[in-house]
Amino acid sequence: MAIAPTRLLVARHGQSEWNAVGRWQGQADVPLSDEGMRQAAGAGLALGMFDAVWSSDLERASLTAAIIAEVIGIGPVLLDARLRETDVGPWQGLTHDEVEAGWPGYLDDHRRPEGFEPYDDAAGRMIAAFVDIARRSPGEEVLVISHGGSIRSVRRLLGASDARLPNLGASWFTVVGDTVSVGDVVNLADAEPTGSAL
Repeated sequence: MAIAPTRLLVARHGQSEWNAVGRWQGQADVPLSDEGMRQAAGAGLALGMFDAVWSSDLERASLTAAIIAEVIGIGPVLLDARLRETDVGPWQGLTHDEVEAGWPGYLDDHRRPEGFEPYDDAAGRMIAAFVDIARRSPGEEVLVISHGGSIRSVRRLLGASDARLPNLGASWFTVVGDTVSVGDVVNLADAEPTGSAL
């Protein structure tokens, strides 16, 4: 018997207080800014129906998900810690300039310090979460709220373009059994990218 594909729309959270000032967040539990809450409400108005809503357990993602879920009339929001942002280790809480001062040339050379979660590891846990979500919603469409760095890690691992995602930027993924394939990037809000900080 054929396995029905499950489609996941995986979106970056709304603007957080650290996005607004250009700090690397990683797995710090930073709240949404007022603008982030407005973005989430706007995204909810722009979206159609989904069969379920999942989120990272970090507040900036789970509150984004809760706002959207309320607007589209679905819930509860289901949480999975595997949907968290990449752990940025010693760069957590730092600005671009502070990273450059402490690790000269790392950003330009795309190097990362000891303690920074390997991108493929972040992608692996995300993909495992996608497969489990699809098993719970076979043949359905599911909204997933996660984080820009970890979503980009999955797209890179699956051979897709490494598009920078603004707040409420999203990527489609399709899950059939244990196989995840990547689709188009879409923007759910009128936000511009808030810089390179995760």
